[in-house]
Amino acid sequence: MYFCEKFFIAMSNNNTIVTAVKTLPEKSGVYLYYDSDKNIIYVGKAKNLRKRVGSYFTKTQTNPKLRIMVGKIFDIKFIIVDNEYEALLLENNLIKKHQPRYNVLLKDDKTYPWICIPKEDFPRIFSTRKTNDKKASYFGPYSSVKNMGLLLEILRELYPFRTCNLNLSKENIAKNKYRPCLDYHLKKCKAPCVGLQTEDDYLKNIKQAINIIEGNIKDAIKELESEMFAHSKKMEFEKAHEFKNKIDLLKNYQIRSTIVNPKINNVDVFAIAEDTNSAYISYFKVMNGAIIYTQNLEIKKRLDESIDELLLLAIVDIRKTSHSQTPEIILPFLLPYVISDTKITVPKKGDKFQLLALAQRNALAFKQDRQIKKSILEGNRSNKNTLEQMQKDLMLSHPPAYIECFDNSNIQGKYAVSAMVCFRNAKPSKKEYRHYLIKTQQQPNDYASMQEVVYRRYSKLLKEKLPLPDMILIDGGKGQVSAVYTVLEQLGIENKVALFGIAERLEEVFRPKDPLPLYIDKKSETQYVLQHLRDEAHRFGITHHRKLRSNETFKTELTNIQGVGDMTAQKLLKHFHSIEKIKKAEVGELAQVIGRSKAIAVFNFYRSII
Repeated sequence: MYFCEKFFIAMSNNNTIVTAVKTLPEKSGVYLYYDSDKNIIYVGKAKNLRKRVGSYFTKTQTNPKLRIMVGKIFDIKFIIVDNEYEALLLENNLIKKHQPRYNVLLKDDKTYPWICIPKEDFPRIFSTRKTNDKKASYFGPYSSVKNMGLLLEILRELYPFRTCNLNLSKENIAKNKYRPCLDYHLKKCKAPCVGLQTEDDYLKNIKQAINIIEGNIKDAIKELESEMFAHSKKMEFEKAHEFKNKIDLLKNYQIRSTIVNPKINNVDVFAIAEDTNSAYISYFKVMNGAIIYTQNLEIKKRLDESIDELLLLAIVDIRKTSHSQTPEIILPFLLPYVISDTKITVPKKGDKFQLLALAQRNALAFKQDRQIKKSILEGNRSNKNTLEQMQKDLMLSHPPAYIECFDNSNIQGKYAVSAMVCFRNAKPSKKEYRHYLIKTQQQPNDYASMQEVVYRRYSKLLKEKLPLPDMILIDGGKGQVSAVYTVLEQLGIENKVALFGIAERLEEVFRPKDPLPLYIDKKSETQYVLQHLRDEAHRFGITHHRKLRSNETFKTELTNIQGVGDMTAQKLLKHFHSIEKIKKAEVGELAQVIGRSKAIAVFNFYRSII
C-alpha cells in the first residue's frame, strides 16, 4: 500500500487541477478530497485513480450537489492498494472514521447484540453488545433480541452451561474454593466448579452449541441421537428419554428456522430498495437452509449515487461488521466489481430465487417502515391525513386530534406511579404530560392503579369543565381496558371518549366489550402513532420512577436485620425477586448470594418470626 501525503495544494485554478490529475497513477486506490479548512469532504474508490479523479474536473457536472462539492476541493490525497477489493474495504473504513460531508451516510442506528463465548476455562455463552474482547468468539449480530434469547434458552436446555463468572482454573477447583450454586440444584448446571463435570465433557457441549448457533443443526441432532442410542443399549432408558426430549426440542427449532432448501448452505443474501433520498438494504445469512442472522441498513444518499455503488457499499460494510466470510453471495443484479474469493449469484428461478425474493420483500417493508416514521416525525405528510387514517382504522366517529395515554410503573408495589402523556394532532404535547403517585394501593395491582389514576384525571376535568380527549389509550390488554371502562361508566363519559388498549407482547389493539383485537396493519401510520404513544408514556413513567428511587435509599424490612445493609438487601432482592422467596430460602441458598454469616442471620430472623 502506498500513501501520498500531499498531492497538490491550492486547487482553485481549474488548469492546475487538470494538469496535476494527469500525473496520478493508473492504479487501484482511494482518493480523499479536502476543503480549504483541511476537512475531508469526500472519500472515493477507483479501479484507475487517474481516470476516476480526472472525471470530476474534465466533465461538465449536471448534478448541482456535485458541482458544489467540486468547487470546494482545495487539496487531494490518495492511497494506492493492491486491488479494487482492498480499495472497497479501505473506503468503507475511511468513510466511517471521518464521516465526510458528501459521502453517503450509513443509517444503521442500532447496536446489535451478539452471542459471545470468551476464551476461558469452562467458557460461558452469553449475549453482549460489545465486541472488544479479541480473544473471544462472537456470533451475530442478531437484529432480533427475542430470537437470540430464544436460541440461548434452547442452548441452556440442551447443554447446561455455567452462568457464573468464577475463575474455574484447575488449581481453584482442586482447592475446593467453590460450592455448587442454585443452578446445580435446579439441574441448570452440572457444577464444573466442584469437579462434577469434566472439562472435556463441558467443551464437547460447547462445540455442539456452536454448531447450533452456526446453523449446523443436523450435526447436533446426530450427536444427540448417538448418545440416546448408546444409553438405550445400556438399558439406561431414563437418560435415553432425556436425550430424546432434547432431540425433539432441536427439531422443533429447526422447523421454525428452515424456510428454504437445506442444501443452500453458507451464503449471504442482499436485496435493495431505494427512493429519492435513501437506499434500504436487507441482509440474510443462511446456513443449511436456515436464516440465522438478518439485518437492515439504510444508506442516505448525498450525490445521487447509483444503485450499484450503494449495494456494494452495503455489502462491504455488513460483511465486515458481521465477520462474514461466506464463499457465495446472492444478489438481485451483477456488480461491476469483483469481491475477493467470493462467488456472485444472480438467480432467476428455484430456491435461491425464492430466498432473494423474500429478502427483497423485507427491503421493501423496511423502506415503507422508514418512510412512515419519517413522514410522521418530520411532518412531511399532513397531520390531517394521519388522523383521518386513524379514524378509519379505529372506526371512530371523528379524527382523534386529542389523545391521552396512561402507563403504570412500580417495583413490588413500592414507588407505584402512573404516567399520562398527551398527543395533539398525532404529535407529543409535552407541556400537558402528568405524573401520578398511586395513593390507594399498597400492593401491586395494575388494574386498581389504572382505575384510580383514570378516575382522578377525568373527574378533575369534569369538575373544572375542561375538554375531554377524543380518545384514551391504555398500556395493556383486555383486562386493563375493561377495568378502565367501568370507571368511564361511573363518570358517565363512556360514550363521549373512545377507549383502546395496546398489548405489548403482540402489539394487539383492544377496545371495550370486544374479545378479539382490532386488525390494524403493523406497518400503518395508525399502529405507529399508537406505539409512539405507549412508548412515550412508558419512557415518561420510568424517568419519574427512577427519580423517586434515587431520592430515597432503597430500604426494606431486610435492613432491620443486624449486619444487613442496603447493598446486601439489594443483592438478595435482585437474586430472589421477593421477600417471600427470601423467607423460604435455606441457609445454603442465601450463602451463595451474601456469604454464610449474613445468611445465618437472615435465616434465623425469619424463622424466629415464623
